[in-house]
Amino acid sequence: MTKTASVVIGANYGDEGKGLATDAICAAASKPIVIRFNGGAQAGHTVCDPDGRWHVFSHFGAGSLQGVPTFLSRFFVVLPRIFVRERFELERNGENPKVICDPLAQVTTPYDVGINRAIEEARGAGRHGSVGVGFSETIERAENGFGLTVQDLASEVRVREVLAAIAQDWLPRRLAKLGLRTDNATLARVASPAEMSNWQAETAAMMAHMSVSPIGAALAGRTPVFEGAQGLLLDMDRGHSFPFVTRSNTGLKNALALAIDAGIDELDVTYMTRAYLTRHGAGPLRNEQAALDFAEIVDPTNRPNPWQGTLRFAPLDLDVLREAIAADLSDAASTPLKVNATLGISCVDQIRKTGVLFRNGAPIHVPRAALGHLIAASTGLPLAFESWGPTRDDAARIAA
Repeated sequence: MTKTASVVIGANYGDEGKGLATDAICAAASKPIVIRFNGGAQAGHTVCDPDGRWHVFSHFGAGSLQGVPTFLSRFFVVLPRIFVRERFELERNGENPKVICDPLAQVTTPYDVGINRAIEEARGAGRHGSVGVGFSETIERAENGFGLTVQDLASEVRVREVLAAIAQDWLPRRLAKLGLRTDNATLARVASPAEMSNWQAETAAMMAHMSVSPIGAALAGRTPVFEGAQGLLLDMDRGHSFPFVTRSNTGLKNALALAIDAGIDELDVTYMTRAYLTRHGAGPLRNEQAALDFAEIVDPTNRPNPWQGTLRFAPLDLDVLREAIAADLSDAASTPLKVNATLGISCVDQIRKTGVLFRNGAPIHVPRAALGHLIAASTGLPLAFESWGPTRDDAARIAA
């Protein structure tokens, strides 16, 4: 029997409405489970329930307000402090989220956070736009033989060994490569003995609130909904404007690998885009316009912060959108999986009566009511839905 899963992928620089789409898909699925297939603590997926509850999800899947469990895959990077903080926030709001984690998921340490922040500060005006949570540094460390996985956390001896190796071997090597001093004030503060002690307490609290299992067992009897983080234009292999990209595959690549691991045959993929373009962080943004031109846009999630600055805006470029999606879909050609792709559009309600799009390098002005179909037509994909508000009920307008 064919086993089908849904996949939600951001088609731009992130902030496209992936949380909204995931929540809507979960509401229509039988016994869903959300699989986080890339990224980590730097994600911020906003979900607003029709009853008025809302949450910005980082570690937990965007179906959590509906009681949908989350599976953190081997491509996900776990940050204990943010996991514990987020779970506390959800519990305070009456939720009891269930999380299952792949034993091979990598774990961020204070050293990673400290290096990340120190190097961004050293770059000054040339910052790469990192969120400052040590995501890329965790992957860099793991790829160089100093990985710390969720399954390692079960052994205090193993954790001590890895932390000692990081401090004695990896840290001097990495700092030398980055041109940072070993007595860097930011690193010393973030990775101080007190902070290391806090991190160990946070890892214990995190492990008390998750179970550990490979993907096959975790998904048994469930309908998988793969939830991506960031967007195609930030992909580490294909993203625009290196080095202003994430250290992650943001498109189909990881989802395809996990689907094959789990015995899934078919993927229904929804590529998400806003009706306009945003970028939170450094790097080029084609046709960027001042925030004044988008004065009516309400975005409670992407507030200004010292690591990414202020949310930036531009009209959506239809050619870039089409090319990014087509390149991502090409990854499925070498796999046995069948992929059915559609487009989802969020934030149509944020556009004035007439929206601006770019095509062939020139602006075109389109009535708001026609935006969805024109954007979808430019990609060659069917329009799955367009959202005229913040909740899954607002995203239920299925296009004819």
